[in-house]
Amino acid sequence: MTEKASVPGPRRDLAMHNDWWVSGWEHVLPRQGFPLTMLIGTACQPGFTGSLDDLVHEIFDGHWDMIGGDLDGALTFSWPDEEWDYEAAPEGREACEAARWEQFSAMLTTAGFPVPTTVRDLSELYLAWGLARREETPDGTRWSMPAALPLPGDLLPLDPELTGRLDSIRWTMRTGPLLDTLIDHLVDDLGEPAETLTSLDRLAAATGQDVDDVRLALAELVKSGDARVQRGEEPADAERLEAHRRFRLVMDWEHFHTNRIQVSRGD
Repeated sequence: MTEKASVPGPRRDLAMHNDWWVSGWEHVLPRQGFPLTMLIGTACQPGFTGSLDDLVHEIFDGHWDMIGGDLDGALTFSWPDEEWDYEAAPEGREACEAARWEQFSAMLTTAGFPVPTTVRDLSELYLAWGLARREETPDGTRWSMPAALPLPGDLLPLDPELTGRLDSIRWTMRTGPLLDTLIDHLVDDLGEPAETLTSLDRLAAATGQDVDDVRLALAELVKSGDARVQRGEEPADAERLEAHRRFRLVMDWEHFHTNRIQVSRGD
């Protein structure tokens, strides 16, 4: 391997693809999928040309514990130094690891992909799946990733339970920020009113959101049992509210504070 001079700059900062969490791959791949995605994301930054091995040597002096040392480290589904949760998985680490490998191997074999055993093998699958691209240029090897990662279900035959879980995660990540913005308005601006007469376009103006996003957040608030939407004395369907029509938003703040975890966010 050609030794390179140390080059300061943003490529030394690890970068993670924004779509990693919402795509759901962390619930499908061995645990090294996370640091591998971070490594490839870092290789995509301007100013870097070379292999992933080059990057591991440049940033970590050739050894990164998160991937098990180097790209030839063995893939696992659990962290070897983590304390095992016997309540969640009473069968123990070895049995759980074997079951995960059986499920993972079956998915890949059914879809016609080789079963990886090392981080390097997994990086080649990333290329086959379109999670990453590698191009040889006159300046050297260049890495890139698509703006939106392919979804696991588009490439692998997921079982119904995992499909439902990933759909739920994606939906929560889509609606969560919208709901947080609406709740911030009700709590910080309006002081937790028991009920308020409003409309979607008024809420949109107050929160700086699109009307459709407010409708989505409101529907989630109702679905969770934290609120009711009424027109007159009759309940209204939050998902079918017209933007300009007024309605009464009736909050159950006791239910809200009992069932929600509030996170303090600092600027």
